[in-house]
Amino acid sequence: MTELKTGVRPATVSVEHLEMVFTARGRRQKALEDINLTIAPGEFFVIVGPSGCGKTTLLRILQGLAHPTGGRALIGDREVTGPGIDRGFVFQQDALYPWRNVTRNVAFGLELQGITKADAAKRTQEMIELVGLTGFETYYPHELSGGMRQRVNLARALAIAPAILLMDEPFAALDALTRESMQRELLRIAAAAGTTIVFITHQIDEAILLGDRVAVFSPRPGRVREIISIDLPRPRPESVKQSPEFQAYVGHISALIG
Repeated sequence: MTELKTGVRPATVSVEHLEMVFTARGRRQKALEDINLTIAPGEFFVIVGPSGCGKTTLLRILQGLAHPTGGRALIGDREVTGPGIDRGFVFQQDALYPWRNVTRNVAFGLELQGITKADAAKRTQEMIELVGLTGFETYYPHELSGGMRQRVNLARALAIAPAILLMDEPFAALDALTRESMQRELLRIAAAAGTTIVFITHQIDEAILLGDRVAVFSPRPGRVREIISIDLPRPRPESVKQSPEFQAYVGHISALIG
């Protein structure tokens, strides 16, 4: 596997008194209320909580795809006002272009940045190697498994050298074995990249396995109930889930979510 060189320093993510209210059919619904977070550069930060608690809404605000009705979000010292190349986004479902093969899907963001063909080709191949898809460069999405498509999705997000990577339940649609494989790969890639990662999941064991810290959100309107530091040494093998320490975290977070 190649060593990842991001080219961008990982960024601090700050959320200050964030509020989000939606209006539908004349009714106001508050999705987020007074959210305050500071995520350190290079941190793997996980958010868990019940369905409808505003987790995805927060991620969309950080990506610049939605604008809060109160408070603000910052990447470094700049307020988020719209999408930017300093952020990569990985959705639950892959968003690959079916007419592009693996190489051309991974290279898409680089093409938009106007990077020279030689530099883009080098970076693209590095990302393909990083996510373990060497030999599949000419394959099209319909020829790949779900896990392989998510690897392409991840490679494309990392190719633009983001300072922050936003991940919205990226493994939820995968079977259990593929999910475990992708968790191991993400831990390896995160260690190599040093990129700040904000990761949403419904799976408590996934949150504990991956995260440096886990934020537990309340039911709507989403509030931060507690932020828990995960004091488990890295690297974290799958077997760590059987440890008393891991199970204690599971119990504590499960009680918070209710």
